Amino acid sequence: MKRLRANYRLMVTGRHIFQTTPPPADERIPYGKGEFQFGDLRLPTEARTRNPKSKIPVVVVIHGGFWRARYDLEHIGHACAALTSLGFATWSIEYRRIGNEGGGWPGTFLDVAAGTDHLRELAAPYNLDLDRVITLGHSAGGHLALWLEARSRIPEGDPLYTPSPLPVKWAVPLAGVVDLRMAWEKQLSNNVMEEFIGSPSEYPERYATASPRELMPLGVPHTLVHGTDDENVPYEISSSYYEAAVAAGDSAELVTLGDAGHFEVIDPKSAEWKKVEEAVLRASA
Repeated sequence: MKRLRANYRLMVTGRHIFQTTPPPADERIPYGKGEFQFGDLRLPTEARTRNPKSKIPVVVVIHGGFWRARYDLEHIGHACAALTSLGFATWSIEYRRIGNEGGGWPGTFLDVAAGTDHLRELAAPYNLDLDRVITLGHSAGGHLALWLEARSRIPEGDPLYTPSPLPVKWAVPLAGVVDLRMAWEKQLSNNVMEEFIGSPSEYPERYATASPRELMPLGVPHTLVHGTDDENVPYEISSSYYEAAVAAGDSAELVTLGDAGHFEVIDPKSAEWKKVEEAVLRASA
């Protein structure tokens, strides 16, 4: 019965997200020279005027798909448009994934980092508020959204190190793979971790700087949102992370969505979407 409910939810939610074209972005902007190094910028109505009253808070949005090339940023455009309607600019980042040349380790991380830092170039022409940058990601994108918050803890000399990372005010991982070691243990998505960064026994140094769980305390607030019936990324990944984060002294929050699956959190037509909106609004206050 549980599987039937989950399959029904996926069918209903998927109709909106994967089979319907989202509202178009205002601009598609490259942040690098590569084919997949670009982002979609959406601006609230007031930000399109010549003299907006105030700077616009930004949500950096990172799509999921278990870091694989067959999933791109198109489907998360619905969530971006919904957040833009609340008064946020959204910067949805594309990046090299497993199957793209240079994707996986370390290219996926370096692309997402470069895309986020590119907001410094966009801030003045689009009146963006770099003091109110929120990262939000779904599934594998949830991992990357939280990892962006932790970048300042990566030591110089590490392959994932970038100097002067753009500060993040808050992170909101949605059904995020926030513990890569647990993802390996549970062999998520046909053991995608083997393709992504390899095994923790062979590459412990990669897990040390790629997994938010191993970088804590992050020192920046974050809100994890996760459904208890998620069959793609188990709820336990967020709940165990939350307990460890609080024990480490981080300002962390867990929003538990009873009976929700994997995709409701990025479907603005779902009942659960309201909780996502509330989390983002709290983060930007």
